[in-house]
Amino acid sequence: MTNISTIDGVLEELDNIISTTVEEDSPLAIFAFVYRRTTARIADGITEGVFEDPRRMERFDVGFARKYIQAFWRYRHDKPVSFVWKIAFRAAEGPDGRKPIILQHLLLGMNAHINLDLGVAAAETAPGGQIQLLKKDFMIVNDLLEELIDEMQEWIGRSSPLLFLLDWIGERNDESVVNFSIRRARDFAWNLAVTLAHAGEEEKEHIIRDVDAQIERVAKAVLAPPGVLLPGVLRLIRTFEEKNTRTVIESLK
Repeated sequence: MTNISTIDGVLEELDNIISTTVEEDSPLAIFAFVYRRTTARIADGITEGVFEDPRRMERFDVGFARKYIQAFWRYRHDKPVSFVWKIAFRAAEGPDGRKPIILQHLLLGMNAHINLDLGVAAAETAPGGQIQLLKKDFMIVNDLLEELIDEMQEWIGRSSPLLFLLDWIGERNDESVVNFSIRRARDFAWNLAVTLAHAGEEEKEHIIRDVDAQIERVAKAVLAPPGVLLPGVLRLIRTFEEKNTRTVIESLK
């Protein structure tokens, strides 16, 4: 998968992952599908001149996508992956009655890919002093992602009719499975990118391991939030959700 060098190549490989996971009736198709839409939207932005440096943006986007694609196939071949991707992938393997809800699967993938992969990919694309030149395009990518996630939450409601209960709880309780903020993740990823861009190779490895361990705690909280009320509501939401992955994906189109 390391030979992917264009956004078209990324889209083709994401289609392959979606096809594979839908055929297996795996909820991992949910993140793959949303990410595919995000990548396509970035590709449109490049064509439309939204970004300051289109060539650099394509390198950045391809490098970013490769991290998810590699993690997906490495996990399937029993090779080591980051802590956060391992949690996201394993969450799809439990019995139906204990699997996370659709939104949790999406957030687990976003947590791994934005909080960890995004900053690493940005630093690799623009090392050293170049990183500040990437900032504007970096923020535009996250604006596009935020818009798409807002749309997706609305569309997920077609397959998860009781999802509105999470908003209701969030207004009354600090414990919330959706206590995952795109903007906080964006700022975290940018700070990581700047730190890595100016770090030596050995130091980078330590920083990435530390960040992986740090956001592993976020993944665990998304997967199994504390308290009594929220876990009960999640079980209720799951009971009435659409279980067939192909049907869920169709509802997101």
